[in-house]
Amino acid sequence: MNWNWKFRAVWMLCLGVNDMRREMKDSGVEWIGEIPEDWKITKLKYLGTYINGYAFKPDDWGDTGIRIIRIQDLTGSNDKPNYYSGNLDNKYLIKKGDILVSWAATLDAFIWKKNFGWLNQHIFKALPNEEMVSPEYFFWLLKVVMENMNNDNKHGIFMQHVTLDVFNNFETPLPSKSEQNKIHQFLQNKVDIINLLVEKTRLCMNDYKKMKETLVIQTVTKGIYSKRKMKNTNIEWLEEIPFDWKECRIKNVIFPVIKEVNDTDEIVTCFRDGTVTLRKNRREDGFTISFTEKGYHGVDKGDLVIHGMDAFAGAIGCSDSRGKITPVVHVCKTTGNNRYFMYFLRSMAYGNILMDLSNGVRIRSSDYRNFAKLGIFRICVPPLEEQNLIVEFLDRKVNEIEKIVEKKQIFCQELEAYKKSLIYEYVTGKKEVPEA
Repeated sequence: MNWNWKFRAVWMLCLGVNDMRREMKDSGVEWIGEIPEDWKITKLKYLGTYINGYAFKPDDWGDTGIRIIRIQDLTGSNDKPNYYSGNLDNKYLIKKGDILVSWAATLDAFIWKKNFGWLNQHIFKALPNEEMVSPEYFFWLLKVVMENMNNDNKHGIFMQHVTLDVFNNFETPLPSKSEQNKIHQFLQNKVDIINLLVEKTRLCMNDYKKMKETLVIQTVTKGIYSKRKMKNTNIEWLEEIPFDWKECRIKNVIFPVIKEVNDTDEIVTCFRDGTVTLRKNRREDGFTISFTEKGYHGVDKGDLVIHGMDAFAGAIGCSDSRGKITPVVHVCKTTGNNRYFMYFLRSMAYGNILMDLSNGVRIRSSDYRNFAKLGIFRICVPPLEEQNLIVEFLDRKVNEIEKIVEKKQIFCQELEAYKKSLIYEYVTGKKEVPEA
């Protein structure tokens, strides 16, 4: 990234941010606090009409027809769109520019920017009452509202959601139409700058991640010595390896083991970035709750761990903790340095080898729950001394790259937090749009 551009962008964000110079009053609503003297308080049900999406069943999904808009499609976490070829009431049809509100799992507001689609359940199509609120300001208001629907307003154990009654009666600030337009124009300008900076930073992060992947692939297949004699291989995806390296099947050097679970063991999770740690060290949300923990087995610090379903995405690592782990994960010992084999298997994930050679049961997946399916693949194995040197080299270089990526990730998080704060302050009147 061009950091001069970064600082210039941050400086531009600060322009126009001013101190309040107008009379304020207590709104009477806890999450809003004070509002300008001439602003009103109203409820969401007066500002718009909210149409919930259609309750599609998995059997309705197909590869042709009109796209189905799910929460995953709004958050960008859906790899492959689903389509519906049947007929529905036009009230469920979404067009470019429509305002959508996710009221379950993810609480947020979005503007649909793609072609026509059918709206799935757990999402409202929000139609503004334009006598009271402009569509543009309505969007910013809804983003603030959903951000502030705190835990007291959420329901559900497995998937938290907001009921329609709570949503309709949620109190919001309401400035005049002229001030709504000023707020929209101001926020749009500032948010565009933030979003551009976030996008540039994330592209830079992706470049570093690709650099890391290339480094790992090159090192575990060529070694750390230059100008060495090479030989051809029988590995279909690898043309040649150092002359003194061996070639064998995974099952001859990596062996699954079953370890007993201790009463004091806590849950260990193998994440897609290769981190294998106690779940509490990373995050607790987003996991299916298991009441029986049937089939869980023990894992020790340093053990090689291979996720039977998510290995294709890089869920391969060495555990940093003692604990218990789900039976979908293989806990393994090796004939050499566990971390070398970790890096080698990860290189296969980075190069899409694990996915291409698998019989995955869903889009972008691999199914290696049966270790024998993984064990038949051929890999290259350097002498133990060089394995150790490769691990030492990669641990150092990968750590350097990941620290850079982490800093950029923190910067993105800070920008996103600033964006939320900015929207809140102007939508609730805490700050006044400066005169042009």
